[in-house]
Amino acid sequence: MIKDNSGQVSLEYLLIFAISLIILVTFTLPLTELTIENTLDVSDTLDVKSDLSQLSQAICQVYGEGQGSKQTVTVQSSKPITLNIANSYVSSNLKLNNNENKLVKVKCNSNLDKSTLKLNKGANVIIVEWPMNSEKMIISKK
Repeated sequence: MIKDNSGQVSLEYLLIFAISLIILVTFTLPLTELTIENTLDVSDTLDVKSDLSQLSQAICQVYGEGQGSKQTVTVQSSKPITLNIANSYVSSNLKLNNNENKLVKVKCNSNLDKSTLKLNKGANVIIVEWPMNSEKMIISKK
C-alpha cells in the first residue's frame, strides 16, 4: 500500500516559506528605515547648501559691485532655519533625523557685520545692499 505525503510536504514548504519571510522582514525593515532617514538627511543638507550658495552669490556680487548696489534673492526653505552671516561665510546649523546637528557653511567675501537671519518655511525674500556713502553692507529679510 502506497501513502500520499504530498499534502504534508506542501504544508512543510509553506511553513518554511512563511518563517523565512518573517525573518527577512524583521532584518530588512529597520535597515530600510535607516536608509530612508540617511537619504532625507542628505537631501535636506543639499537643499540648505543650495540656499546658502544662492545667498552667498548675491552677497559676493553686491560686494564686488561696490556702494550703491543691491540684490534681491528669493530662497525657498522646506523648514525654518537660522542663517549665521559673517564677513567670510554664510552658515546654518541643520538638525538631522538622528538628532545630530550639521553645520552647513558656504564662503563669501563681504564687509557684512556678524548677524543672524531667520528664514521661515516657504518663500523668503532677502535683500542684500550696500547703500551709497556707507562703509558696510546690509542684509535684511523683506
